[in-house]
Amino acid sequence: MTEEQKKTIAAFRFGVICELVNGARLSVGEQAQLIREKCARKWQIPYSEKTRISRGTILRWMRRYRASNGRLESLYPQDRSDRGKSRAIDEETALALIQLRQEMPRATVGTLIKQMQTRGISNPATVLCISTVYRLLQEHRVKHPAVDRRKFEAECVNDLWQSDVMHGPPIRVNGKRQKTYLIAILDDHSRLIPHAEFYLNERLSSYTDCLKQALSRRGLPRKLYVDNGSAFRCKQLEHICAYLGVALIHSKPYSPEGRGKIERFFRTIRSDFLPHFRGESLLDLNEVLALWLEDVYHRRLHGSTGQSPFARFTENLHCLRPAPENLNDFFRHTARRRVAKDRSIVLNGCLYEAPVALIGCQVELLYQPDEKARVEVRYKSQSYGFLHRVDVHVNSRVKRNRDHQTEIAPGKEKTAYRGGALWGKDLKP
Repeated sequence: MTEEQKKTIAAFRFGVICELVNGARLSVGEQAQLIREKCARKWQIPYSEKTRISRGTILRWMRRYRASNGRLESLYPQDRSDRGKSRAIDEETALALIQLRQEMPRATVGTLIKQMQTRGISNPATVLCISTVYRLLQEHRVKHPAVDRRKFEAECVNDLWQSDVMHGPPIRVNGKRQKTYLIAILDDHSRLIPHAEFYLNERLSSYTDCLKQALSRRGLPRKLYVDNGSAFRCKQLEHICAYLGVALIHSKPYSPEGRGKIERFFRTIRSDFLPHFRGESLLDLNEVLALWLEDVYHRRLHGSTGQSPFARFTENLHCLRPAPENLNDFFRHTARRRVAKDRSIVLNGCLYEAPVALIGCQVELLYQPDEKARVEVRYKSQSYGFLHRVDVHVNSRVKRNRDHQTEIAPGKEKTAYRGGALWGKDLKP
């Protein structure tokens, strides 16, 4: 398994346990209820056909994460100790499970397994795994009950941020009218907007720019609630949130009810802001938006809270987690390259030189697209510093002596042309 695959799995595992190891301290009953809910739901587990997670697995991930003082690497997958052994359910146990499901149609898989053990109708030599039993009983599933939807509000500032994208007004770019997109982030408790900005697209680069500015201005949230758009489902955003200790939560497809607060803010933008905008450029649009947010939206009383977003946010400053000083490093792009025999690596059309020890290795490169001189190289989670840009003209003068030490031969000075006439007297143009 590659380093990138391990990182993806670790980020997924953190997303499962983040509410249990991060944020407000839960009572024993609240933690048990939350674990039961996580065991009962279906998951899209990376690089696995399983869709369920057992209680023991969640507890094991929590222990490993806490024992490492919150290091994401502690959630990397480990090689199975039972590789090559059969874990299938025997026929007698399978028939007993099907019959028990008919008797208890609304019971969870975990409850069925406990009943099998309590009644003694399972083979003692057969280990009942939740995911295996679930696949066996798929044909006998019970319809899920109606969803109980209730209004909610985060207990403190930066407990939960909601984020979404709204189609904005067209503006002129190079003489042509072009569509804009408003990317906004809202604090659930105070309704304050950590950052909002209009962009010319809704790609990942635009969203990470908005998120980075929000984090630097208002601190780190504990949870970030987004929809299922392509920019929100990418691995880079998942890794950024995991390394910052932020739980990335996606709403259910076709269920916008959970993002009601950010949708209400967009309605306010359409009714109170856009009708009064008279600018032409993207710069004008964002400058007027920033002034409107600070002078109007953040200062007026909110109908639900009875306070202004700014006042409600600032009265709970003790809850804030400041962003790290090296925040830009968490937003670096990742690329994998193999170091050639001449130590060279090509990234985005630029030639770099890696350390000799990495020749032939598949390495990981961390970089910002606009900072070509700062490309960090890592191998097996260990940093080998920053790569050096290759100067092919200097390399042409590099010589190595018998002790394998490099020396640079002096360059030849350019002299005037001393050959014969380029054109004959009678052949001049």
